[in-house]
Amino acid sequence: MDIHYHATVIILVSITALGIIAIPFGNPKFIDRAIILELSFATLSALIWKGYSKALYACIPIAVLVIIVNSLAPPHVNLMMTFSKPLNAIVLIVGGYVLQIALIYTSLRSILNIRSRRLTTAA
Repeated sequence: MDIHYHATVIILVSITALGIIAIPFGNPKFIDRAIILELSFATLSALIWKGYSKALYACIPIAVLVIIVNSLAPPHVNLMMTFSKPLNAIVLIVGGYVLQIALIYTSLRSILNIRSRRLTTAA
């Protein structure tokens, strides 16, 4: 296991923990989707921790989707631009952008490292 593989698990657990904290502050209309999203991050972290490297491939599109949805949601954009609720804005920026970008990076690096090891052992 490389450092990026472990970092991916840590980031997924961080996203899940931050999401659990943030869900009660969100819009009650979207609580079902928020719970499903957090369960998907928790499931991915468990799968990757158990050694299922194929789960790394799911991290990238989910993280991209979270970034896109956060960028297209007018209430989210307004909250981040005005900081009318500072704690919510910080949680949204950290969980919706910083950790998602870190997840994309570490997942991609882990995938590339795994492929590189397979190529060197096969040769």
